[in-house]
Amino acid sequence: MKLKVITVLFFLIMPALTLFAQQKAGNNNRLMKDDNSKFTNIGNIGITITNFGTYGHGFSLWPNQPSCEYPKGSGIEHIFDGGLWIGGFKANDSLGNGKTGPFVTTGAVDASSVAARGGGFEWTNAAASKVIERSSLVESKFFSPEAISHQDFVADYIDTNTVLENGEVIVEHTPLGVAIRQETYAWNFPFADFMVIFNYWVKNVSGKYLDSVYVGLWTDAVVRNTKITSPGGSSFFNRGGNGYKDSLKLAYEFDVNGDPGFTDSYLGIQFLGASVPYDSVNFVSWQFRNTADPVYFAPQTDIERYFKMQGYFAGSARYGSGVNPEQMKQASNRSMLITAGAIRNIAPGDSVNVVFAILAAKKHGEEPASVDNEDQKLNLYANAEWALRAYHGEDRNRNGVLDPGEDGNGDGKLTRYILPAPPRSPKVKVVNQSNKVKIYWDNLAESSVDPITGAMDFEGYRLYRTNAGFELAGSGNEAQSLVKMAEFDSSGNSLFYNTGFNYVRLNQPVKFGGDTTNYWYEFTVDSLLNGWQYLFAVTSFDKGDPVNRIESLESSSLFNLKRIVPGTNPALDAGREVGVYPNPYYGSAYWDGSSERLRKIYFYNLPENCEIIIYTLAGDIVKKLDHSPESSGSDIRWFQNFSSSTDIQFSGGEHAWDLVTDNDQAIATGLYLFSVKDTKTGDIQTGKFLIVK
Repeated sequence: MKLKVITVLFFLIMPALTLFAQQKAGNNNRLMKDDNSKFTNIGNIGITITNFGTYGHGFSLWPNQPSCEYPKGSGIEHIFDGGLWIGGFKANDSLGNGKTGPFVTTGAVDASSVAARGGGFEWTNAAASKVIERSSLVESKFFSPEAISHQDFVADYIDTNTVLENGEVIVEHTPLGVAIRQETYAWNFPFADFMVIFNYWVKNVSGKYLDSVYVGLWTDAVVRNTKITSPGGSSFFNRGGNGYKDSLKLAYEFDVNGDPGFTDSYLGIQFLGASVPYDSVNFVSWQFRNTADPVYFAPQTDIERYFKMQGYFAGSARYGSGVNPEQMKQASNRSMLITAGAIRNIAPGDSVNVVFAILAAKKHGEEPASVDNEDQKLNLYANAEWALRAYHGEDRNRNGVLDPGEDGNGDGKLTRYILPAPPRSPKVKVVNQSNKVKIYWDNLAESSVDPITGAMDFEGYRLYRTNAGFELAGSGNEAQSLVKMAEFDSSGNSLFYNTGFNYVRLNQPVKFGGDTTNYWYEFTVDSLLNGWQYLFAVTSFDKGDPVNRIESLESSSLFNLKRIVPGTNPALDAGREVGVYPNPYYGSAYWDGSSERLRKIYFYNLPENCEIIIYTLAGDIVKKLDHSPESSGSDIRWFQNFSSSTDIQFSGGEHAWDLVTDNDQAIATGLYLFSVKDTKTGDIQTGKFLIVK
């Protein structure tokens, strides 16, 4: 079979960089076309998923693609990279006769040096392989009846190759002989938008029995705010503390002392379950690329890796039994591994199913992150419980058996990955105007059926917005920055406010060009500030389910989030005078960031398509800007830093400029002239503005 070459990450193809700490890679330098382009973006956590056994991207795709960002838009990353590990022995029969090994196949490792990495990056895939996306959302272009979640990623890979397609040997790799079917699941529900479930089917494709098998996830975690501290150098990575919650089978990492006030979050790697019996779930942690520490050493051989997969740090020492958990709360550059095993054996041709979750949570309370007490982890534990709830699905008592009354869909099988669901998210259209917006949404949420009760339990809508300047204050958590501005719910019952919908419901639906949606509702938001960025969202919520003790559920505020910059609409005639604001510009304006590159002014009352030229008083050209409906200045650094989305909606008659010249220099204090040429009519207007720094 023709094989596709796996990714060789930046730090694996730079042999001179021996014994160095992680640093940002500018290019993945792939030999072929392994797929690392997919990442979860349906909820509030963004994780890069690949088809070669890894997750995250070592910051090689930063800042354009998340490695494990939570919350969405915050810039707070939680994973450098990680991967699937499978270890075990080969035997002639189920009794273990003729056993050889152990052998460990790894998706990624932290070798002590580049020249002698001693394994890792050992999964390969077929030449035509790629990550397949599916969605259970009927409005998604990836909709599929086979989808499990709002965003599934499906991939297949194997460990049976020892040589890559280009002839490169996979160093020190002895295959176990397994094929992997990997599926990941993510949701936009507010009670589940912090997690991604990793569902693995491990098939024995060798002619041997696999004996005493362990399956686990190794993760090089790093919890830092990349908008404050760019990835790179050892000081970025050496702030992590680790821990483990045995009752939840949950390993975690937090930022001990890196970016106080911003990285107040936890990363969790959780074992959820397996289809076959296993002896235990194990957790170990070690210092990145350390080969000297007798306890926290990074394993370099299959024998050492298998030893770690069994849960041993050194000798017979385990977490909490010979290893002090408090030691792992001290800041360091750490790796962590959580495994399930031993699975007694896997016969040739047989498969086992093993499931993990990667999740994140904001720290509870106000104490410093370094404390890491039980109160601080309340949100982490609650999120881990939701992951378990999703995994067990119909198995409400979690005994692994479909008991009477648990078969909700009536198919006679235990169905996993079922969550209670709010009504579907409304489809939203925002019309941008000067100092205001009009919000429209459809009514399809009103026919939603709850998957648990089978009832149409829609109750109402909530409308949210951010305040001007939200992105400049705090961590950039978009979901938390949204403020409810209106709520409308059904009348005639005892729930909520009984407002009815007359205030917002239209007599007839409206449609917009190129959009077949019937929009039945309209709401106007006045008194907005032109040039400022706002977020708007509409959610739907249900009546709740007292029988199953489920409170009213609300759809995600991030699903239909609209990012708007109010301003003047395109000038349709030559009578509207073009201008600049703020004018004078005093450095810095309220909306500016903290550096020279994070400034901006706006040209307004522009024609739909025009050329803007800025001059000095001496007539020297400072900057040329081409304005169109597709280009309104969103490519400047301000929007790159404070707008994680690419769907910013400008008014069409304004253009942002960052006060940087065509020669990539910041302009100085002074009076400047400008001209605006309408490229359709040839009409030219001129003006001036003052910069005071």
